[in-house]
Amino acid sequence: MANSQKQKRHCVVINWGLVAYQDAWLRQKSLVTERISNPDLEDILILSEHFPVYTLGTGASTDFLKFDYDESTSAKSDLKREVYRVERGGEVTYHCPGQLVGYPILNLRYYQQDLHWYLRQLEEVIIRTVATYGLNAERISGLTGVWLEGKKIAAIGIKVRRWITMHGFALNVCPDLTGFQDIVPCGIIDKPVGSLNEFIPNLTVAEVRVKLIRSFAEVFNVELENKVD
Repeated sequence: MANSQKQKRHCVVINWGLVAYQDAWLRQKSLVTERISNPDLEDILILSEHFPVYTLGTGASTDFLKFDYDESTSAKSDLKREVYRVERGGEVTYHCPGQLVGYPILNLRYYQQDLHWYLRQLEEVIIRTVATYGLNAERISGLTGVWLEGKKIAAIGIKVRRWITMHGFALNVCPDLTGFQDIVPCGIIDKPVGSLNEFIPNLTVAEVRVKLIRSFAEVFNVELENKVD
């Protein structure tokens, strides 16, 4: 049981829908700052999709970009692609519509103050969600994320400040995967990226979102409340 308290912790679920990555990033940082100032605030699970964008973790190498990118300039309007370096762990990844992105804003003091444990819990949420379709997703030892028949279907990258989490996971439901061709996803050269709709045609983000919310509640042992934002 993730949350060892007898009484389940309250967690609000907010669906941001299709939103620009930068807007979601700024709003996350604001929510985390509020909770650092007031650790008693409720936990939040934000779910969204993004317009096409590439993000690099704090220590990510630009060698994994297959296009020219001058990080010394902020003139992103000169790029054909939108790129951000953010404070999460991990290498480069790609977001686009059809990908279910989750940003849990949790106070780990109420769960376990262990980042490896937290990463494994996020993987478990994905694995249980996929299992509802009769598919056996899995972890790969030494790597972070979730794979299905050798294809990476979910990437995970987090940031934790004073035990308040931000960033999170991205599950490929029915995206256009061609954007991944311009990078080495997560810096992993020998493992392809895949999506759920390769195994289950006509799958939608809305359908998977409902199942993922249930899996999240089970894994983290929380009482969820849906909220319109």
